[in-house]
Parts: sequence; C-alpha cells; structure tokens
Amino acid sequence: MTEHSPPAGPGARGEVNEQANEQVNESVYDKVYDVAVIGAGVVGSAIARDLSGHDLSVVLLDARDDVGDGTSKANTAILHTGFDAKPGTLESRLVRRGYELLSAYADDTGIPVERTGALLVAWTPEEQDALPGLREKAVANGYEHCEPVTAEEVYRQVPALGPGALGGLTVPDESIICTWTTTLALATDATARGTTVLLGHRVDAVEGAEAGTEGTAAGESTAGTEAAPGGDTTTLRTSRGSVTARWVVNAAGLGADALDGLFGHRRFTVTPRRGELLVFDKLARPLADRIVLPVPSSLGKGVLISPTIYGNVMLGPTAEDLTDRTDTGTSESGFEFLRTKGTRLMPTLLEEEVTASYAGLRAAIDHGDYLIEPSPEQRYLLVGGIRSTGLTASLAIAEHVRGVLAEAGLKLEPRLDLPEPPRMPNLGEAYLRPYQDAALIAEDSAYGRIVCFCERVTEGEIRDAYRSPLPPAGLDGLRRRTRAMNGRCQGFYCGATVDALMATKGGTCQEAAK
Repeated sequence: MTEHSPPAGPGARGEVNEQANEQVNESVYDKVYDVAVIGAGVVGSAIARDLSGHDLSVVLLDARDDVGDGTSKANTAILHTGFDAKPGTLESRLVRRGYELLSAYADDTGIPVERTGALLVAWTPEEQDALPGLREKAVANGYEHCEPVTAEEVYRQVPALGPGALGGLTVPDESIICTWTTTLALATDATARGTTVLLGHRVDAVEGAEAGTEGTAAGESTAGTEAAPGGDTTTLRTSRGSVTARWVVNAAGLGADALDGLFGHRRFTVTPRRGELLVFDKLARPLADRIVLPVPSSLGKGVLISPTIYGNVMLGPTAEDLTDRTDTGTSESGFEFLRTKGTRLMPTLLEEEVTASYAGLRAAIDHGDYLIEPSPEQRYLLVGGIRSTGLTASLAIAEHVRGVLAEAGLKLEPRLDLPEPPRMPNLGEAYLRPYQDAALIAEDSAYGRIVCFCERVTEGEIRDAYRSPLPPAGLDGLRRRTRAMNGRCQGFYCGATVDALMATKGGTCQEAAK
C-alpha cells in the first residue's frame, strides 16, 4: 500500500480548454478517432486516460456539461479494500487491484485520501454470527487484515455508537477519498495526454459505415431493422454534431443500457437506484473518526456513517429503485428513514446540525457482476453495471479494458512521451489548504483573500479552477473543484461574490465588483 502524502501547490494549471465550454472547434467533427469513450464519469475518464497513454487518438464524450456530473459526483467516496466483494468475480479482482492503483495515483496527483479504517458493527445475534464468514470472505479476496472485536472494543473505538452493539469486525485499510477530485484528475490527465473532451454531447444515434444500418435512441423507431453499427468506423450522432471513431467504448453509466441498445444489444437493464444522504456539520467529526458499516444483508450494504474528506460526517445512503433516470431530488420519506436509522446507530450525531442533504443515482443492473463485454465485429465494448465500487476500481477497470480491447483487435503501442500526472488542488481538510499556506500567500495574495468563509475558499482557488484544463461549466462544477458554497451557510454569505467571480470566470474580486 502506498501512503498518501499531502498535496502540494495550488493545483492543476493550464490554458482553458475551449472544448470543455461552448466553443467547440468544428474540426473535432471532421476527424476519425481511433477510440471514442462515451461517459466522462470516473470510469470513462480512467479509460480515456489509459488509452491515450498509447499511440491512439481518443475522444471522450458526455451528455452533461461537466465531467463526473452523473453517478460519480454522488459516490459515497470510500476507497474500498474489496474485503466484502463476492470472491471470484470480476468486481472483486478489479476492486482489489484498483485499491492499489488509485492509492498510488492519489499520491502522485494530490487527490486527498484519509486512512481512517472501518468498523463493521453487529447489532443482532444473526449479524454477529455472520462476522466470521465476512472475515473468511475478506481472506478469499486477498485481504487478511480484518479482525473480529468484542462489543467492548467496538465502543472503545467508536464511543458515540448507540447501545446494543454485540461485536464488530475491523477493516483497517478502508479509507475515504475525494470522488470529485479523482474524476477531475483522470479527465485532466487524459486531456494532457491528448484526449479530446466533448462535453454536452449526448449520443442520440449510431451509424456503422460498412453495415449501413442505424440505431436510434431508446424509444425511437428503428424502422424494423436490427442496428449493427461497426465496420471500419462508427459514427456517433450527438446533440451537437457527429463524431466518428474506429472503436467505441460504452461507459455511459445510467445510460449504458440505452446506448447498448443502439448497437443492437439487449443485454441488461439499468435501474436508477436513488441514495439519499445527510451531511452533518464539521463539529460532528469527533463522533466518527472512522467509517462505521452495518453488516451487509441480502438487501445490500445498508446505511453507514462516514467521515468525509472535507471534515464533515455523512449518514446514508438510502436505496430506492426508481424509473426516472434524472430524479436526484431528496424526499421526506428518505429523511425520516435516515433519521430513524441514525437515531439507533449514533443518537448524538442526530443532535448535530445538518449542513446539507443530497441524493445520487446508482446504475443498478440485473446482473451480479461488472458487465464488460466486447463485440469485436462491431469494434464496440460495453462497460456496464459498474456500481459504487467503480470509484475504487476505476484504474483497474481501465487496465482491464485495455487488455480486452487488445484481444479484440485494437493495436496498442505505448507512448514514451507522456506528460507528468497533474497536481490537483487540495480539497481535503486534513492537508494544507491555500488559506493556511503563508509562503503561497506571500507569492500570490489571491490565496489570502477568502471568498467562502465556511469552507475557507480563496479567490486564488476560484481563479485557478477557471484557468484549469477543464474549467467548471456552472456553479455545481465550481463547488466540486473548490468547495465554495458547500459549507454550513450554503452560500448565504458568499453567494453574491461567488456569482460575480463566476461572471468574470475567475477574475479578481476587483474586476468582479465592477
């Protein structure tokens, strides 16, 4: 395991990539790319980064206006050891491998990680009886550090737990990580390696040059023909122009089944599973200095309590299957469920102030493992069914995808001229932030001008976000890059200033005030 070192410096810098905004150069539509990766979440970005480390032209497309704006942004942000995965599955292998790869990559790029460890808590005799089996499963997955502990030890480690715990199982290497920075680092790295990033490009249809057939978006007529794009090239008809590539990788998350259908397949169905979470104020952090997990059941992993990389404490998620793939709203029933669960798990936590609540959608599928299947005759690869462990496994998935594509016929020649990985801005509370760095402030006073006082975000960080290779497309993107307006006031005090800085795309406060 690679230990994580504190990030250094203010963050990734570079010229603004106009492709990430609205001014897409028309020439990007004239080019024939070697590989098109659809889906700029953490998995798609990792795949684009990996492939662009070879002598290939790569384009990364996403329907949304920012990278990581789908399922990735609402991940529970745990760097998993894979101790509880089903042994022998592709997921278990890639999570274990991904843990090592992402740990090392975080060290290289400054993605904040805290090695908090985790504690599974048994609340019933049945759950207590399940603990030895979970330890055996961890060993079968190659992780041998789990240890059963008594109820007394459970309360010694987490004194704030509610009464009634019967025992536990430690997982010392489970960690928390910044999911936002991870996706952004991978996409930034891919961009530096030459990947063309086309955001706001929803794929509506695909055409195969040789096959001469066409698939259209789900719900539209296919005129009675079975779509069979592929051949030498596939043309992706998007909401903003057509993109042509020799190979296509489908990492579209919630839209992966619909896109798979455009290629003539009916392999699986994505069910959007909503997870609601409550975020408690930083004052609650001493109550939970490690991840507290329930014993998994047939219904899933259940509600956990976890510190966040930003200094808060998180309670959730719920698990509600929906039909609407855009419904990320919170609900009264979700709040009530979490309050009931939280009151039993850690009653003193429920006495703390809630800073925010949010909901994300997971791409649950009717398949028990990651679904990574090539269609060599179409020069097409499906990367579907990547659940929340995909954050941890992202780099291993990319590595696996590279091997699958090579076996399917894609020629891969490693490049020898790769740029260094980007050094990302630090969003982690445990490491030095710009407002705390006297030397940095002496060098550039913008890091001494705090804009968001709840999260201690400076004018310099907002400026850097807009000067980065993948600048934010809106307020949510700026929040994910800087933490601005994510504090307890939720922008009540800093909202006007942040709006003004956004209007000047990170100009100075003096410029914003004009």
